[in-house]
Amino acid sequence: MKTRETKQKDLALLKESLENSKSAIIVSFKGASVAKDWELRKTIREAGAHYRVVKNTLARLAVKGTDFEQANDAFKGVSAIAWTDKDPVVLSKAISKFIKDNSDVYSFKSGVVDGKVIDFKQLGVIANLPSKEELIAKLLFVLNAQAQRLVTVINAVPRDLAIVIKQIGEKAPESRTQAAGPAPADQEAGAAVAAAEGSEATAEEAPAEAKAEDSTPDAGSGEKAE
Repeated sequence: MKTRETKQKDLALLKESLENSKSAIIVSFKGASVAKDWELRKTIREAGAHYRVVKNTLARLAVKGTDFEQANDAFKGVSAIAWTDKDPVVLSKAISKFIKDNSDVYSFKSGVVDGKVIDFKQLGVIANLPSKEELIAKLLFVLNAQAQRLVTVINAVPRDLAIVIKQIGEKAPESRTQAAGPAPADQEAGAAVAAAEGSEATAEEAPAEAKAEDSTPDAGSGEKAE
């Protein structure tokens, strides 16, 4: 039999643990074998939670002043409590499934999740929610997908820019040729044609001047004729 001092230590430890927890579920059992009890404890431990069969008087004292005091009336008959300071969805999933699979032995009494009292139906609703880890995994998937799309877009920008620059480069020589005018060889040919045309013009004008000069009377010869 536990001494008074031992009971006080048990009460203090349970109260401290519950005060730091987010959720707790109270269950009852009837005719549970050692194997089933061990299986439930293992299931709850894997969910990152704690489990303990409690005396109702001790439990009522332990939950006093905490959010779990709302479920005080559930501490009647055979009682066991599972609690966690981690994701309540994980514990809800574990308890809900185990009770459904072992409904001939275990039954749900009450629960408090994030400060609110729940019944077994609400426990099932919570159990169907994605856990924190599942939500994080989905979020990381979405972020990773967005990051991959962003990288694709970023990589496409310089690639597209390079294509545009290449196209501009291919069109540039033609544009420069049109802007600069005839090539030097063309300029030389043009100059030669102009010179030739000038020479022809001079040749055509020279005979006319010579004829004009020939038609002018010579003063000296006139005097002699007279």
